[in-house]
Amino acid sequence: MNSIFRPDVSSAPCMLGDNNPDIIQHDSAPAEVALLNGLSRVFGIRLAGHENDPDARFLADLARLFHQRRVDADTNLEKHDSPWASVYLIQYGILRLFREAPNGKISVHHFFSEGDMVWPVFGRSRTVRNTLCLTSCTPATLWVADFAAFRSAIQSHGEGLWPQFALALTEEMAELTSMREFRKHTMPARERYQLLLEEYPELVRRVPDNQLASWLGVVPATFSRLKTGAAGNRA
Repeated sequence: MNSIFRPDVSSAPCMLGDNNPDIIQHDSAPAEVALLNGLSRVFGIRLAGHENDPDARFLADLARLFHQRRVDADTNLEKHDSPWASVYLIQYGILRLFREAPNGKISVHHFFSEGDMVWPVFGRSRTVRNTLCLTSCTPATLWVADFAAFRSAIQSHGEGLWPQFALALTEEMAELTSMREFRKHTMPARERYQLLLEEYPELVRRVPDNQLASWLGVVPATFSRLKTGAAGNRA
């Protein structure tokens, strides 16, 4: 059977030009919408579309504190020996929280990705005695606000709001850290690597191997062998 290609009767969008009237053009949502949606997820607030709703006013007050910032991979956001003064809401990208020893050895504590909020949980981190570093693993789009203003805005909306918010992230980080340390001391590296693949597949695809090795508690050469062995088992 012979077929004749007729562009005029083709309806597949991929066959049409960008300006074809058959393609419905949608305006991009303002960047502030992404910010409000991110804040609503962090605080567990469902936006109902009513501007005068107390929750909507609360999120709007917080949103005014943030500005958007785009960074390349390996951008230093917070450094040790300097007070950590900002709070970050990740719209796109992955950040790593780590400590660096005087000899240059890195100990990765946690990775944060899309939708996460990162702020100086520990009081010491807000002083010149800060030992934590925060760096982008990938190119990232972030919403950044002054931490002191952010905390003050939350406190102004209710006496118990800040402790409730702060406790949630503190407990989450403490639980993840203690579990990782427990596994490091009780499980062989191969089992820990397998759990990494199962629990954090997105990190494995997007984060450099040397950073994952530090997080897993092994040297890069060991991580490479584990990766090769796992790939061979799947073949």
